[in-house]
Amino acid sequence: MKTAVILAHPKPSSFCAAVSRTSVETIEASGAEVVLRDLYAMDFDPRLKTGELPTPQGWTMAPDIIAERALLADVEHFVFVYPFWFNAPPAILKGYIDRVFSMGFGYQPGSHGGDPLLVGKTLMTFSTSGAPEHWIDSTGALNALMSVFDLHLAAVTGLRVLGHEHLGGIVAPMRQDAADDLLQRVRASVLAV
Repeated sequence: MKTAVILAHPKPSSFCAAVSRTSVETIEASGAEVVLRDLYAMDFDPRLKTGELPTPQGWTMAPDIIAERALLADVEHFVFVYPFWFNAPPAILKGYIDRVFSMGFGYQPGSHGGDPLLVGKTLMTFSTSGAPEHWIDSTGALNALMSVFDLHLAAVTGLRVLGHEHLGGIVAPMRQDAADDLLQRVRASVLAV
């Protein structure tokens, strides 16, 4: 089985980058195939173009999206890694979803709207923030994010959400033992799915 780890953080030395590296290493150590898609390193363009909007006359996929969909065609598991900014993922990840997981990959026209195309495939998310985890939980911020992002994406595409692990209190400088404990949580979550 093939897994795609999709990282949406601009800083290569970020804790999110460490989470994505840990995820990749854990998946590879289990013997599975994994591909890392570092959206900022790829300089992914998140802007949906006019010609990419489906119309009754059709639409034209950009070459970068054709290539990305081909790379992801045999992926069974998706792992998103991103910072929780203003209670939402970074715009680059939203644009990636808009352009890559749209018509023809995530869903297709159906008699009652859209028919999901990723049924049987899974989604696991790791998000980070400087806010403590108890604040994210007590304010309902994580539940709100999951409703409008994880669960909506799953409903449209057919992905099965395996979990959303939020790692809070990520501030610099971070003690190495605290970082190691959080990365151990990442390893355990990745192995569990």
